[in-house]
Amino acid sequence: MDVTGTGTGDSPVSGPQAWSRALLGATLEGVRTAVVVVDDDGLIVSANDAAQEVLGRSLGELVGQDSHDLLHRDSHGHAPPRTRCRLRDALLAGRTGHGDSEWFARGDGTLVRLSWLVAPCSSGSGEQGALVLLYGSERDVSDEGADEVPAPLAELDRLALLAETTTQLTSTLDVDEALRRLAALTVPRLADWAVIDLLTERDEVRRALVTEHKDGILVEREDLQGPMPPVPGESPMPLSRALRGAASSLADPATYQGSPDSGIAVEQGRLFAETGMHSAVIAPIRGLRDVLGALTLGRSKRPGAFTTADLPLLEEITRRAGLALDNARLYQRQRKVAETMQRHLLPQLPTVPGVEMTARYVPAPHASYVGGDWYDVFALTDSSHALAVGDVVGHDLDAAAGMAQVRNMLRAFAWSRPQATPSAVVTQLDDAVKHIAEVPMATMILATLALGDDGLWRLCWTNAGHPPPLLVGHDGRARYLTDAHGILLGTGLLRPRPDTVTVLPPRATVLLYTDGLVESPHHSIDHGLDRLRRHAAALAHRPLESFCDLLLEQVRPGDNDDDVAMLALRTPPHA
Repeated sequence: MDVTGTGTGDSPVSGPQAWSRALLGATLEGVRTAVVVVDDDGLIVSANDAAQEVLGRSLGELVGQDSHDLLHRDSHGHAPPRTRCRLRDALLAGRTGHGDSEWFARGDGTLVRLSWLVAPCSSGSGEQGALVLLYGSERDVSDEGADEVPAPLAELDRLALLAETTTQLTSTLDVDEALRRLAALTVPRLADWAVIDLLTERDEVRRALVTEHKDGILVEREDLQGPMPPVPGESPMPLSRALRGAASSLADPATYQGSPDSGIAVEQGRLFAETGMHSAVIAPIRGLRDVLGALTLGRSKRPGAFTTADLPLLEEITRRAGLALDNARLYQRQRKVAETMQRHLLPQLPTVPGVEMTARYVPAPHASYVGGDWYDVFALTDSSHALAVGDVVGHDLDAAAGMAQVRNMLRAFAWSRPQATPSAVVTQLDDAVKHIAEVPMATMILATLALGDDGLWRLCWTNAGHPPPLLVGHDGRARYLTDAHGILLGTGLLRPRPDTVTVLPPRATVLLYTDGLVESPHHSIDHGLDRLRRHAAALAHRPLESFCDLLLEQVRPGDNDDDVAMLALRTPPHA
């Protein structure tokens, strides 16, 4: 696009600057009304001095920017949806348009309320665009009177917020994450502050989250969080009433300026003083059966106080939040029960004179939190012990219950036949699993550990479809014990099960583990086994407790949702 006759010398001035000069000219530059020039794509090509002053932006900060994204805002500081922006529609349609008292963003982040007029125009060469005149109040939002009430959310925005609340809060079963999402949904859209108080199972109050909108991000104020005084039974104060399940209500600093009637009122007064909130709305968070807590939204920077017109929306938000928190709490309670049950099912390790021994159980990080992985060590005779590690198929309470059945039957069979080989005991267990236990399939290693006449410890074992044991010498040489491998339990097939005996050298480490330590959805099992062998060899000189902890830290795949059981033993230094 070339516009000639507006430059200096013999060289014509071309491009947006030439066009904007042709459109504005000396006359428009002298107009006190703010004028912004945009092209047919809505991009700013120029602005006069009055526009730069009103918008608090230099010409360089304006030119080339999308006028809608850069300038136009709703009453909460968000860019309105493009599909519902009348100013943008008028620009792109090339028609005259007008809007009264809408919000525009200044360069310093504040808002200014202006009316606008779009006037389509074209350059001498036929390029299309428009002049946008901005006029009216030029007061910053921070200068607005406290009595001015921000426009309530439009019905479509209100429904969108509620739908987003449901989606965000029901897509997590972590209580803390749900609280953070609730705060992010309401701040800064509705308020400058979000405060969430929760009632514990013992009816104690905990200020779980205090969040403010600061410098464009949400900042958690840990100094305002923590335990709270108990809820008084008869207090008429808004938070106390909300925590007892009463209807939502409004509050301001004057609410807590008198003599406090309780400790919780003292804390609320401190909250208003610390945050500078001039207006707040407080609503109970109700679950299906009980009151779970309360949500306080406060305004400190934005103008206008909350009104009773804001209460229905807040109550609808807290109703949905209550159902989501109820589900999250129930899930965490069930998970805790399941994990505690499984940990109690796992045994305390006996003392084997001369041999170090330790075990680890780590629940799945994301999906199941409880499963069928287990370990066991128990005495067979005065001179021998049985060691076992196994994995019942599944990742739920059924798997954990099946694990307990298999472990108890294994103990009974091994104890009743202390001289039997591990393969004979596992064969008997496999037959019992098919007829007694409610276990689809399982893998395991059963071994006996005994001290030989030469002073060296011997490990005799059989493997029922399980990852092989790892033997690590003190010199750093590591190898898998791949002999004695048979089919897993529960197949219904009758196959002979072999036994193998390995003499353990002094200061050797034997590691039994479940597949959660080495399996990953993104790598082969061989990759995981090689990784475990290399890390175990490098840690051979570490104390046994440190050896296991570091293996879990360095080897366990971060993308695996399986639980892990580990059993490690180390022989004494000298035979």
